[in-house]
Amino acid sequence: MRSLQYVAGAAATVLFALVPAGPAAADDGGFTIKDPRITESSGLAASRLHPGIYWTHNDSSDGPYVYAVDSKTGQTVARVTMRGVGAPRDVEAISIGPDGDIYVGDIGDNLDGSWDHVWIYRFPEPKQLKKEETVHATQFTVKYADGPRNAEALMVHPKTGRVYIASKNQTKGGLYVGPTKLSASKTNVFRRIDDVPWVTDGAFSPDGKQLTLRGYLGAESYDWKPGGGLGTEHELGVPFQGQAESVTYTPDGSALMMGSEGAQSRVLRFPVEKPKGSDGGSKSSSGRGSSSGAGDDGAGGSGGSPTAWGVGVFAVLFLLFMGVKRLFGRGRR
Repeated sequence: MRSLQYVAGAAATVLFALVPAGPAAADDGGFTIKDPRITESSGLAASRLHPGIYWTHNDSSDGPYVYAVDSKTGQTVARVTMRGVGAPRDVEAISIGPDGDIYVGDIGDNLDGSWDHVWIYRFPEPKQLKKEETVHATQFTVKYADGPRNAEALMVHPKTGRVYIASKNQTKGGLYVGPTKLSASKTNVFRRIDDVPWVTDGAFSPDGKQLTLRGYLGAESYDWKPGGGLGTEHELGVPFQGQAESVTYTPDGSALMMGSEGAQSRVLRFPVEKPKGSDGGSKSSSGRGSSSGAGDDGAGGSGGSPTAWGVGVFAVLFLLFMGVKRLFGRGRR
């Protein structure tokens, strides 16, 4: 089976080389994560208290740790150990709420429904950054109203504090909303409110008017309806990143910071402008993230053009490669 992994990876590489590259949208404001302990950065959140600091974490098998990385140097300035949360299984996302608390989503499930519940951890962002610090975190048990599923994106709305999760599925991804207030004493049921494309992370803009969702091959920004939910979709021409896993807005909302997994991984800065005509209306009837959700593989679209076809084929092979890698390369989980 390992040979299949190599074949799929090689084929995907060749196909990607044949697909015309998009515009170089990222500027030079990014950084490289230099901490050798961070090899699977799967989430990003811009600090509310410490300018230039971004919180991240590894995928599963690392432990109850969250890292504060200085974007000027790429060096870790603090590692926080969460106490009172047990052993995390598959930590995939991080977000900061209007209360200043950091929310960590232990919501991954590589077998797409093998766990009947997942967890969210919450703790106040430290006012001082220490090289090593232990904090008490509150643990919340989460279930989905329509059954177990895999997810890698957790977003806390910066105004309402409501927690949202986007599940990860090639054709059946969903956006889920949690209770008005999470409970630590009982199970929190998240219900599906919309369809989404293949999602590996998501983030609200600081003003709460936009929600950006990214996948392996692209990203979309949605106008956020005043009552909650996806409005008009705006496809973003973000640069390609290997195993694209994370996204957050800069504190001023002027750019997206987008990261990927791997040792010495690069976080790219992508300037954004407020979409013209943003009014929180209905979603676009075309493109990824439409309400139909049918046949959505995250490839993005320009109809049946050769470029779109090439990206689509690449997407299939890339996802095959990632699936085999996760299933066999991480069989220890």
